[in-house]
Formats: sequence, C-alpha cells, structure tokens
Amino acid sequence: QVQLVESGGGSVQAGGSLVLSCATSEGSLIISDMAWYRQTPGKQRELVAKISRDGNTNYADSVKGRATISRENAANTIALQMNGVRSEDAGIYYCNADAVVGQNQYRELWGRGIPVLVSS
Repeated sequence: QVQLVESGGGSVQAGGSLVLSCATSEGSLIISDMAWYRQTPGKQRELVAKISRDGNTNYADSVKGRATISRENAANTIALQMNGVRSEDAGIYYCNADAVVGQNQYRELWGRGIPVLVSS
C-alpha cells in the first residue's frame, strides 16, 4: 500500500521558520498534484499550498508571501517552507498527492498528518 510519509514539524517559535517534507513510499509512481493541508480542532481540513507536476503553485491567502512549496518529481517528494510563523499556523499538517493510475484517472493519497505547535 502506497504511503505518504511526512517529516518536520514539531514546536516552532512564533516568528520563526518551519519546514515540512513529504515522500511517497513507492518511488515508481507518477504523481500529479501534491499539496499540504492543515486541520485545526473543530475546523475542516484546509488547503495550505499546492504544486502541480510542472511547478505551478497555489497558496492559501493566509500564507501567501510567507510559504514556499517545492517538489522533486524524480523522487516524488515535496517540501513546505514557511517563514514568519504565526500562532494561527498551528495544526495538523497533511501531505496530499494525486497518483496517476490511468489516463485521466487518479488515486488520492494522504499522509497520516504531522503536528505543528507554535509557541510565543
């Protein structure tokens, strides 16, 4: 079973920087879009940043100018760097990927989530 494995996160001081990484457990997969989502208690999971296979990016308004998402297609990995971390950036971050399983057919993959705590 293909897995997405997240790393990084933990406790970050407000104003500091955060780096999250995600890798697929099966390197032979062709991955289309990859993304990071965040979930906080009582709220729905929300998109933080997304990157297409050809490098087009999309960011939530709350992180624009502070976050950078990047990917290595050959390794099927993505990273999220966030500077100027704020208390509202805290939550569980989930890696997401669309694996190509056929022509115009995709299987959505999710990581288990990794917590980010922001301390003042």
